[in-house]
Amino acid sequence: MPIIDDAALAPATELVERLRGGSVSPVELVDAVLERIERHNPTINAYVLVLAEQARQQARESEERIRRGEARPLEGLPVAIKDNVHLAGTPMTLASEAVKAAPSPVDSYVVRRLREAGAVLVGKTNLPELGTVPSTENRRFGATRNPWNTGLIAGGSSGGSAAAVAAGMAPAAHGNDAGGSLRIPAACTGLFSIKPTRGRISMAPAGDPPFGLNVEGFITRSVGDTAMLLDATHGSEPGDLHVAAPPARPFATEVGVNPGRLRIGFTAKPPLDVPIDAAYLDGLRRAATLCEQLGHDVVEIEPQWQNDDILGLFNQVWAAFFGNVVQEVIDSGGDLERIEPLNRALYELSKEISSAQYWRASTQMQALIRDIGAGQAEYDVVLTPALAKPPIPIGALWEGSDLDATMPIINSAMFTPFTVPANLSGQPAANLPLFEHEGLPLCVQAIGRLGEEATLIRLASQLETALPWAQRRPPLH
Repeated sequence: MPIIDDAALAPATELVERLRGGSVSPVELVDAVLERIERHNPTINAYVLVLAEQARQQARESEERIRRGEARPLEGLPVAIKDNVHLAGTPMTLASEAVKAAPSPVDSYVVRRLREAGAVLVGKTNLPELGTVPSTENRRFGATRNPWNTGLIAGGSSGGSAAAVAAGMAPAAHGNDAGGSLRIPAACTGLFSIKPTRGRISMAPAGDPPFGLNVEGFITRSVGDTAMLLDATHGSEPGDLHVAAPPARPFATEVGVNPGRLRIGFTAKPPLDVPIDAAYLDGLRRAATLCEQLGHDVVEIEPQWQNDDILGLFNQVWAAFFGNVVQEVIDSGGDLERIEPLNRALYELSKEISSAQYWRASTQMQALIRDIGAGQAEYDVVLTPALAKPPIPIGALWEGSDLDATMPIINSAMFTPFTVPANLSGQPAANLPLFEHEGLPLCVQAIGRLGEEATLIRLASQLETALPWAQRRPPLH
């Protein structure tokens, strides 16, 4: 394999070691990534903005720091940034035609921490407009395509970030997750990701969303990559409503540590009563069997999380959340008529929800989630399918939208029913890219206890050793 692709496709932890050792320079690495972007982005459409000259300048500065022996933890590592956080000097568009493309005056907290750690910020990645649904398709930039099959979605809302990593257009990428937006695209593209515990990484300068639903995180090739990035970015800012207790030790030190004999529950019962594809049921059972072979206590469970009320309650909170995002766009000079129909519909729904209704929905949902959490308390980890079915064709999520603008929300529930509970409870949850089926990734979700990313990292690392996945490649040339 030529060095240009070898460098662009290696795990981030390996690249950091090679950068420090001098076998690859930051400039060589960023040029390799930029060459892959030039080659594949016209088809994949992962990036909406490429910062080639800025990235090369950052790489030159990293090269000098390494030469002086002053390398920071991520020195010279290219990282892509999802286009719904601030990267100073560049626009944050939220992938919406309604957003005016003014340069951000500051970095968001997570971007600042990456920059301070020495990461080279190569560009901003695509998402569905405002990040509302689990498929990265929008009017402003078009659809991000899955590198494994370009007729299929890359997931969302961090789909551009996932596609960039899968296609070798970034060794690692930032994303965030309010209902599965890290785990879903990782599952579609065969990558590793952890939705951290609520409050693990500050959302500043944005305010915390209801329940702390949205959390910052990363999509990477390996468990170690994600652990390294979490170490570089976790923390809080004054004014944060949700703050996770600091980890007992660096997350990177948990990689390769024996997790001990864990009590693991697994379930194919989704929180919503939707059909689950046979391949995903098989993948779940294979994962459970592997865990048992590795010495864990594994039992099938029947969580009491199917509830006729919770979807309606969640939809009220979801509509209010994104209705507020639309209002912020309007308040910043955006044109409501240029907002896509789904988000306009959520905005109109949000105006019908009184403050009393919103408060009642929130408290009722919190009570339900507490009951669900209590039922899982005896397990260190709960395994579920990552998705209900394989990645769907581009455009499929919008079927029926001509009759009902909110149909993508309903269709989303049929595709990704397992991810939302961890957002509501605040628990960490990981996508495990363990298998393949008919040329596509076949993944499993692992939900951990609140604040216990370390347990997920240890278990995921053990599984990665048993079934290595970091060297899997989609069929790109």
